[in-house]
Amino acid sequence: MRIVQVKNIERKDVPIYYRRLFSGIVEIELLNKSTERCIDFTIETKPTGQKDVFITMPDPIDYPLVPLMKALKSYLNELDDAGGLPG
Repeated sequence: MRIVQVKNIERKDVPIYYRRLFSGIVEIELLNKSTERCIDFTIETKPTGQKDVFITMPDPIDYPLVPLMKALKSYLNELDDAGGLPG
């Protein structure tokens, strides 16, 4: 399993400054097959500076969710740190 990319990322307006909501399409390589799923994710910054990522995937996927969500959270954190998310 490998996260190829997250594309078509759109930021949703939220009046809370420490919470950012996004939607997009994630491309995942599972067992040498590429699949795409819609995702919604929230990045919330705590007062300590630590970031929490919450992900919802409306469409079911035929893969164990725990390793998939762990890899996706790590990918989204790196993308955010690199400035790859819309402002």
